[in-house]
Amino acid sequence: MGLKAVVVTVLLAAALSYYVYNPMPDAIQEPWKLMAVDAAFRTGINLAALKYHLGIDHYITSFRRTMQGFDSTMVALLGSRSPAGVVPGVKVSDITFAGVPVRVYEPPAGGEGHLRRGLLYLHGGGWAFGSGKMGAYDKVGRMISDELNTVVVSVDYRLFPEVLFPEPFLDCAAAAKHFLSPEVLDKYAIDPERVAVSGDSAGGNLAAAIAQEVAADDSVPVKFSVQALIYPVLQALDFNTPSYVQNRNMAILPRQVMVQFWLQYLGADISLQPQLIANNHSALQHSVLTPELRSRLDWTSLLSQKFKKSYKPVVAERDSHGLLKKIPGLLDVRSSPLLAGPEVLAKCPRAYILTCEFDVLRDDGLMYARRLKDAGVSVTSDYYEDGFHGCLSFTSWPLDFDVGKRALRNYMTWLQNNL
Repeated sequence: MGLKAVVVTVLLAAALSYYVYNPMPDAIQEPWKLMAVDAAFRTGINLAALKYHLGIDHYITSFRRTMQGFDSTMVALLGSRSPAGVVPGVKVSDITFAGVPVRVYEPPAGGEGHLRRGLLYLHGGGWAFGSGKMGAYDKVGRMISDELNTVVVSVDYRLFPEVLFPEPFLDCAAAAKHFLSPEVLDKYAIDPERVAVSGDSAGGNLAAAIAQEVAADDSVPVKFSVQALIYPVLQALDFNTPSYVQNRNMAILPRQVMVQFWLQYLGADISLQPQLIANNHSALQHSVLTPELRSRLDWTSLLSQKFKKSYKPVVAERDSHGLLKKIPGLLDVRSSPLLAGPEVLAKCPRAYILTCEFDVLRDDGLMYARRLKDAGVSVTSDYYEDGFHGCLSFTSWPLDFDVGKRALRNYMTWLQNNL
């Protein structure tokens, strides 16, 4: 049996084993493959949770090792097929920026006097998993560096459970400001007018927050010229937006998992998960949630009818658990960039925001795009009717999806034309 047949067999076995069949939306191409990926993720998470309950290991670090092992296996098996292997001119260095580990991708020399683009990339993973050095991120970093003549800096910020909010944000801010310093830009021959910040999922959250931070910091002379956000998570006050409800049981990132990521990141008790899913933390009784603040994430006015459909807002009357006092980070714009005021958004760089129909975070991105536009910022909204959360990471055989390939190519084309 050939390698391809073996891998397909394993994926099918994972899809069929242990879990009850979970039908995928009709628009998803090769649904069996997404089922397999989701089943593998859930199996790994459940095994990690079992080890945790047995006192063997923390569930996060255990699942990280599983992910790293899978990533290493795929690289070893498929290295000769990987696009990363066909860009030998890219120089890769693992160093630190302001004490924060980063991987720097430098394109082939472009000749004396040729300035290059710069891009700071922040990986996803629920502020708990992932690394810019892992397969999919490494591949994209090399591709962008080579094809777009760009110095790419991928930041390995600290993660839960080792640290909590705001430490990941502070790591990214430190690395960003170091990267934007005239000395570093000069060292890497980067055009100070062509520097971007980008990230996906939790990394998109950090990228949006860093774009706001840098735009408002007068001590940073060089600003990001663009921000490119890939299915970003941008708020934690409403877990009943149309996309959260529609995709509450969707593969890769169901609603309960996203809420758990938030609770972990903000240092809160996981037992509060049902309260947040019911939106009890944003109850009407809270005087701090003024009408103006609520309007910043009011999907009934920020989304078009295409996305609102027939869904209704879920607003609790009372917060009997005092959740906003227990979890103050819920209202911090560094964790929830969608809560920033219009005066902050007006200073932000032009934006590219990628969203997917089958993603609980779809409406976060759409609402942010609308608010940035209302603040006078130029925004390109790139929406995929057949897209799902994480699709940009699935572009290489055997875990390749056509929507992922299209999304990656369109993302790179936008950077080429706007950076």
